[in-house]
Amino acid sequence: MNIVVKNRSEILSKLRIKRLNSLQEEVLKVFNISEDILILSPTGTGKTLAYLLPILESLNPNCKYIQALVVVPSRELAIQIEQVFRTMGTGYKAIAIYGGRSGKKDRIDLQHPPALLIGTPGRIADHIERESFSVQSISMLVLDEFDKSLEIGFEYEMKSIIWELPHIDKKILTSATQLDKIPDFVGFRDPFIINHLHQNKPEISIKVISTQKSEKLTALIDLVQKLRNQKGVIFCNFKESISSVSEYLSNENISHEVFYGGLEQKDRERALIKFRNGSNNLLLATDLAARGIDIDDINFIIHLELPLKEQEFIHRNGRTARMNEKGVVYILHSEELYLPDFIPSNYISLEEIKVENSESKNFTTLFISGGRRDKISKGDIVGLFLKEGKLSQDDLGLIELKQDCAFVAVAQAKAEKLAKLLNNSKLKKKKVRIKVLE
Repeated sequence: MNIVVKNRSEILSKLRIKRLNSLQEEVLKVFNISEDILILSPTGTGKTLAYLLPILESLNPNCKYIQALVVVPSRELAIQIEQVFRTMGTGYKAIAIYGGRSGKKDRIDLQHPPALLIGTPGRIADHIERESFSVQSISMLVLDEFDKSLEIGFEYEMKSIIWELPHIDKKILTSATQLDKIPDFVGFRDPFIINHLHQNKPEISIKVISTQKSEKLTALIDLVQKLRNQKGVIFCNFKESISSVSEYLSNENISHEVFYGGLEQKDRERALIKFRNGSNNLLLATDLAARGIDIDDINFIIHLELPLKEQEFIHRNGRTARMNEKGVVYILHSEELYLPDFIPSNYISLEEIKVENSESKNFTTLFISGGRRDKISKGDIVGLFLKEGKLSQDDLGLIELKQDCAFVAVAQAKAEKLAKLLNNSKLKKKKVRIKVLE
């Protein structure tokens, strides 16, 4: 494969970004002059691109082995980083590996090593132990959302990974919160610290709505109805809460997706796809969604149940007001419960909430049974939908291309008819099934 690295302006164009922000510029400046870099910056400020760009520019196109390793605490973050790197259109290969993904699939993909490997600590440590890939060419290591990896108990796995990498000459550690101390096993030597925690503070307004415990779900329905046509996340603490709240929303005919740790990986991915592309504008989630999902246009957060720690409150809120946008956080607080000190007591009644609800196009997601492995491109899908499907450009939404399948957002009113019309069509040389994603 011929590697063609596009210049920086072409990459930004692919990502639909006009210019680098101050954080990304600063990381680029220090990347080649410091062996160890600590990036402290809130969620949604572009940390992923901040380290991917200099890593990309340091890759050797003649090397056939893994050169850079990114370790992350969650499957969703691994998938997200892989998608960002693919969107950059560099020609270099990237693979994401994580728990819940077939180990056999990992081994098949790793037979042709990527330049960039992204994964969760347990899965990466396991493959290193099994010698599924060579570590000899890995010179760059990123510990992304390091604080979260520590918090959920991945210290042992990260230690073993670092111990097995003999040729690292560049380490980058990122965190969305202040770190009291960097553990010795990281091996940082006089790191260059880039601290944007206060500089890039998101513009979020927090509003507390007081209600009785017995009326909390009724208040939630009223609030969601006021926020219709906007995109938001409702946070609960436990998957048991998710089940009961989801049933209540469904009984009130409020369309939504659910997202929590007990779901199968496929269902988690598809929930995020439908939320991201606008097939559903409401995501009901546990703290699994407090980090690792990168969706820029989330307008609001609702805390149906409050987290126990301030740090998780901050991370939940960080899903909104990303990339210099504004966001609103609503807290449905039972009058009989104590309001933690870290939450401002900005009480407001439901009647006081005024939201401009502009008209928004309703989308539905179609599933296509072919992907990158079949040499299918987004351009092929666009051509099929516009030419054979007679769909207008305005009725075609986000396209997400996976290894073995694809997901396409289309105007809700045309989805069923379009799926029947295009089912069993040919894309490249493959006859594909096309159906509405349930």
